[in-house]
Amino acid sequence: MTDDKPEAGPDTAARDARDAADTVYRSDSRQIFATLVRLLGDFDLAEEALHEAFTAALEQWPRDGVPANPRAWLVSTGRFKAIDAIRRRKRLEPLPDDLDERLVADPDDSAAWDEGSVPDDRLRLIFTCCHPALSLDAQVALTLREVCGLTTEEIARAFLTAAPTLAQRIVRAKAKIRNARIPYEIPTATDLPDRLDAVLRVVYLVFNEGYSASSGGSLTRSDLSGEAIRVGRLLVNLLPEPEALGLLALMLLHDSRRAARTSPSGELILLDDQDRSLWNRDYITEGSALVERALASGQIGAYTVQAAIAVVHANAPSAAATDWAQIVALYDLLTRAEPSPVVELNRAVAVAMRDGPAAGLALIDAILGRGQLSDYHLAHAARADLCRRLGRIAEARASYERALSLTQQEPERWFLERRLAELKK
Repeated sequence: MTDDKPEAGPDTAARDARDAADTVYRSDSRQIFATLVRLLGDFDLAEEALHEAFTAALEQWPRDGVPANPRAWLVSTGRFKAIDAIRRRKRLEPLPDDLDERLVADPDDSAAWDEGSVPDDRLRLIFTCCHPALSLDAQVALTLREVCGLTTEEIARAFLTAAPTLAQRIVRAKAKIRNARIPYEIPTATDLPDRLDAVLRVVYLVFNEGYSASSGGSLTRSDLSGEAIRVGRLLVNLLPEPEALGLLALMLLHDSRRAARTSPSGELILLDDQDRSLWNRDYITEGSALVERALASGQIGAYTVQAAIAVVHANAPSAAATDWAQIVALYDLLTRAEPSPVVELNRAVAVAMRDGPAAGLALIDAILGRGQLSDYHLAHAARADLCRRLGRIAEARASYERALSLTQQEPERWFLERRLAELKK
């Protein structure tokens, strides 16, 4: 009798290899894609190479074992798969100038994946997607799709537009990059500040999708919010402009509440009812310091003002003890810096906390009366809450039902259904 354990069978090895490939795909596929774009110089070719590489991994890793550096293996395999595809296509269609020559000039692929180059690859890809030759909508849509891997449906919801329209926008943007030969590079120090604005907008939209997912069974997608914060840190290190500081601060301060925003069963918990002991104090400290740096510059933009509002919330021991007068004053400043119906809505909620629900309700009704935010579920949810607090039960019920018909996120749906049920008691 021996103590030797039986060796893992082929089924176990195959399962472990598939699990390894799945893990790398979830955590690193967009980084691998960014490196392949650097190596291949083409979005579609890099996307095809990415999928070819993972297909090869699913075929070879169960047989040969998972490589020591799976990401480097996938980049190298994807690159050579692309070279093979280019050689086949060369007989059928013309290729971009020197593409084949450039790809095969250096047969040594050992430096294709360099851990230290990954952040630059992501930044190169972001700045390429945010090139001024593209419209702002195209910049944002392309970056969300190609850098962060959001589906066209998720991006379409962020844009409040139809998915087919959004898909065509992405196709046209990639064609523009290819036809105009937009370089895949980080802009020079001279050009970088002018290009930063669009990049910050993209990063914030990615964060918002992670902080409050547009649909599905989970309130948050920590992978997206975490990625946005990571890119925000890279941008601050690359170019510590006040608004880059403000955006990173805003993301950190909002994300500090993540653990308190849902119950153990996944139900939504509003800011007023959150257990503030669960808030991430490290993020609050870091975010507050960034706000101070941004404000000290004297160049105060919309992200910095929003971050300043978040600091007021973060420092309040409770909702009742919040300095709502200061928050309303900051929203007044934000309304001038970046006027929008959503900013007006948030200001109306703050006014309701400062002056009472009737004052806030009048402002929300004025926004809806102009035909703005009529399809925005949070506007109707806010109106419903104020009507509930005023005892206008029929109106509250109608607004909750309208909000319920518009939301696509399960935790918000559960919350609204619970509010409706409470009104019937």
